[in-house]
This record gives sequence, structure tokens and C-alpha cells, in this order.
Amino acid sequence: MGIHRLNHAVLYVRDVPTSSAFYRDVLGFRVKASMGPQAVFLQAPDSTNDHDLALFGLGAAAGDSTSGRSTVGLYHLAWELGTLDELEEHAERLTAAGALVGMSDHGTTKSLYGKDPDGLEFELVWLVPAALIDQAAIDASRAIGP
Repeated sequence: MGIHRLNHAVLYVRDVPTSSAFYRDVLGFRVKASMGPQAVFLQAPDSTNDHDLALFGLGAAAGDSTSGRSTVGLYHLAWELGTLDELEEHAERLTAAGALVGMSDHGTTKSLYGKDPDGLEFELVWLVPAALIDQAAIDASRAIGP
């Protein structure tokens, strides 16, 4: 049997309480376990995983991530939402938090792009139901590229 799904991600952040509050208050994650200001383990609202995201603190002196700009590294994590209404609600929440940096209609998906307090990028994505996907949507998704 092969890989089934991604179980969790771990991010290094400057300040665990600040980042934890962002993922909790803006994206709706809930704290599953905490190791004080050093680490926190968060679960997405509708997840069955023990945790989906862990945040490990490096301190205020930690440098910015250069991944994807001048060094090899992870560009972003993408979390799937269940409805278009949820995507619209998150657009409002990200905007209010000053964290929305982009939006895309990929034809077969619609996405929001955001940055957390450390500038780490993420995507929120809604998958267009198969019954609503026409040839134009398929062609649009094929046109996406660097």
C-alpha cells in the first residue's frame, strides 16, 4: 500500500503564542497540545488527525524564510475547504487580519493565498464539484504554470 495522505506539517516560527493565535483565530485551528512557548500542536476544524500542524519556536532573532525565492524549500501548504461559502468567509477573515496576499481561479479549483505572522505562505482551496467542471475549466487548469 502506498502513501495515503499528508498527516501533518511542522513549521518553525519566531513566536509560538503569536503564530498559534493566528492559526486559531484566523483559520479556525484548535490547540490539541502545548509545550508552553516552545511548541504547540494544532488540529484543523474538521480533521480526524491527532494534529495537522505543529509550530516550533525559534525566537525573535530567527531570520526570514527564503524558500522558493533564492533557495530550495517548501513554497506553501494548502488546506482544502468544503464549500465556496467557507472560502468566501476565509477571504474576509484573511483580509481583516491583513494576511490575504492573493486569489486564483484555476478552473477546477478556487484558491486564496495568505501569509502567517512570520511570512510563511499557505493556500486555502475549494475544489469545484465535478458536475460543474466543463471543458473551459479543464483548459484553464492546464494553463497554470510558473
